[in-house]
Amino acid sequence: MSQTILIVDDEKAIRKSIGEILSFEGFAIDEAADGAEAVKKIRENNYDCILCDIKMPKMDGIEVLTVAREEKPDTPFIVISGHGNIETAVDAVKKGAFDYISKPPDLNRMLITIRNAMDKKSLVAETKQLRKKISKSAEMIGESEGMKRIKETIEKVAPTDARVLVTGENGVGKELVARRIHELSTRSNAPLIEVNCAAIPSELIESELFGHEKGSFTSAIKQRIGKFEQASGGTLFLDEIGDMSHDAQAKMLRALQEGKITRVGGEKEIKVDVRVIAATNKDLLQEVEAKKFRLDLYHRLSVILIHVPSLNDRRDDIPLLIEHFLKDICEEYKQPVKQIDDAAIKALQDYNWTGNIRELRNVVERLVILSDKKISKKDVDTYILLK
Repeated sequence: MSQTILIVDDEKAIRKSIGEILSFEGFAIDEAADGAEAVKKIRENNYDCILCDIKMPKMDGIEVLTVAREEKPDTPFIVISGHGNIETAVDAVKKGAFDYISKPPDLNRMLITIRNAMDKKSLVAETKQLRKKISKSAEMIGESEGMKRIKETIEKVAPTDARVLVTGENGVGKELVARRIHELSTRSNAPLIEVNCAAIPSELIESELFGHEKGSFTSAIKQRIGKFEQASGGTLFLDEIGDMSHDAQAKMLRALQEGKITRVGGEKEIKVDVRVIAATNKDLLQEVEAKKFRLDLYHRLSVILIHVPSLNDRRDDIPLLIEHFLKDICEEYKQPVKQIDDAAIKALQDYNWTGNIRELRNVVERLVILSDKKISKKDVDTYILLK
């Protein structure tokens, strides 16, 4: 599908010459002979780029730019200016135009400017989509008493820099709590860096967290920046903190106490400004008694404790979660949202969810794929046993 460019100029010859060049390059072209016509077309259509002259009757290019920024803020706007209007063109860029091109337009410069403008538009659209996905992934679904308490705690804790320890079984959504805290915090514009302590071998966890200098060990062929430095100014989420080695725990304690880290093999102290949120499926006080976890580190991490209940302990939330997953999964598969009958919902509420939210989502996805237009109890009885 061709990308469409609107050319706005009161000189027909210029519209024609630019239009021919851009048509040859594969673009679809629309034209407007003055500012008023351009505004009407901008409101009625979606363009991939707008090329607009500054000096025109009825409405000048700056006025058209103002309307375009209000109506279609993501559409790149390129100003075409005569030599006497360069100052005005620069002013237009300050007001939101992507760039300006002088008359008569240089072919190569014009094409490069248009391509750059469209690339920027694509990046902006992609960024918005990613932000939407991230925001969606941090949604906390549920109205049970346990979930209400968690949401209230998050709202109180998020604006502070207090460290938080999130506990709960595998699959309950501990990472969602961390993301939500970060999203509502004053650090939300800085990165949220996640580390799964259970997935990293004990001999590499220190390098992962604190970084290393070149040559500090056999495979250290170049300097590495650790997760603490990457998260500086933002939030560091340490998942499965109970699986961290004793040596790493000692370094972690020092980093939390002093706000400084030292890379493996290095001597220089590096200041870091990090909010730490930790999560575990273990009882850390039992781990302390078994001498597998440091008590002083536990106290450092657990300024605020949030326990996420298992799905079996919040069965009232299951219908809401099913509705959310159905909408999410059907959107992902680009199909109409499937209905589910009450008997099927009741069967899912009565099921023993050992895998918690993660297992429920997998089951709903399976039902979406394998069932007909409406999910029935028979579908649940048939397909839930496939796991």
